[in-house]
Amino acid sequence: MVAQAPTDGNSSNPNNVDEKPEMRQQISDDEKVRKQKEINDWLPITSSRNANWWYAAFHNVNSMVGAGVLGLPFAMSNLGWGPGCVVMVLSWVITLFTLWQMVEMHEMVPGKRFDRYHELGQHAFGEKLGLWIVVPQQLVCEVGVNILYMVTGGQSLQKIHKIVKKDKDPIKLTYFIMIFASVEFVLSHLPNFNSISGISLAAAVMSLSYSTIAWTTSIHKGVQPDVEYGYKARSTSGTVFNFFNALGQVAFAYAGHNVVLEIQATLPTSPEKPSKYAMWRGVVIAYIVVALCYFPVAFIGYYTFGNAVEDNILISLEKPGWLIVTANMFVIIHIIGGYQLFAMPVFDMIETVLVKKLHFRPTTKLRFITRNIYVAFTMVVGMTFPFFSGIMGFLGGFAYSPTSYYLPCIIWLAIKKPRKFSLSWFINWICIILGVLLMIVSPIGGFRNIILQAKEYHFYN
Repeated sequence: MVAQAPTDGNSSNPNNVDEKPEMRQQISDDEKVRKQKEINDWLPITSSRNANWWYAAFHNVNSMVGAGVLGLPFAMSNLGWGPGCVVMVLSWVITLFTLWQMVEMHEMVPGKRFDRYHELGQHAFGEKLGLWIVVPQQLVCEVGVNILYMVTGGQSLQKIHKIVKKDKDPIKLTYFIMIFASVEFVLSHLPNFNSISGISLAAAVMSLSYSTIAWTTSIHKGVQPDVEYGYKARSTSGTVFNFFNALGQVAFAYAGHNVVLEIQATLPTSPEKPSKYAMWRGVVIAYIVVALCYFPVAFIGYYTFGNAVEDNILISLEKPGWLIVTANMFVIIHIIGGYQLFAMPVFDMIETVLVKKLHFRPTTKLRFITRNIYVAFTMVVGMTFPFFSGIMGFLGGFAYSPTSYYLPCIIWLAIKKPRKFSLSWFINWICIILGVLLMIVSPIGGFRNIILQAKEYHFYN
């Protein structure tokens, strides 16, 4: 009896054994790609790429012109006319140059976009080292801004209450910080950058408005009687420490680099029309607005009040009351949007770790819990340490000088490798040296300022 031949045509194929594992591998790879796309479509930074150059413009204005502009006259009082003017102009030029570098490097590898600052760092320094170099600094910057915005929002609300009530029935700063935080608890659940574009536009307009009010009201007020432009500190050491702190305050004012790649990630791109053209157009407009806000506020504010100016220029401007209330309202609206702009990359980092590393499901419930915890954390820290000028000086030197002044230059040298002793090589090394010096000296002054303010402060009082 002859055995019947197999009837299944596929089973007679000698390659069948090899084809099934390959098919299973292909299906597995396709499934991974599909899941990865679903996650990217859910994460805040990569979920939408249909923005345009004016989105980039007001996002950059919002990230740059923040609470730091209100402290620039105070920084000038500790720097003096000569050094102050040099530091202000030099910072504007250096940070515009490093911002151009980051815009150029966003799509420097064909077919790939560096949507996050740490991704660019990983490309330059390696997967692990790049992560450890960039992420801690970026987190300190963004979380620090959010904490400072909690403090500034509370102080502005308190100032409004003080003017309206004519110093009657004073309320603790702690409660005003909590009132401000209640708005951020709600807005923090907007999913991505494009969903906060309207808030960001309003914030950008407000920043230009309150900056204009600050310097025009200073002109109207006129130079104060017995104004002095010398250093206020009574000792040499105090003058030096205040000088260091002022450098950090200026560095804090140029803080937009921490979110520039994330903003550029929202723009569409193609081989014929890369995103850098639209982004650079937005950056140039933003930096023109920065110049229109920073230089008049810093120079006119210092010229009007001299070394008696407060660490927030709006505190020095007490009359006319209605105008100062309006300016503080503009500040509040601006930092409501600014908080969200700097919080979005933090939300992205937290949600990326939870979904990709810890394998949580990307759900609305997960987003609701994590974002509420983060806002509550910044609120509590802001209530505990409400030291405006000290925090600005410390963060400006410790975190912003690396990410804004010299880290882009180091990445540029590592990736582009310009010829040694060429113009590009010299410019980058000059920026690196100045940025490192700034990072070393300014946190010293800022930390001393925090200690001095903390001596007279009672927690939650």
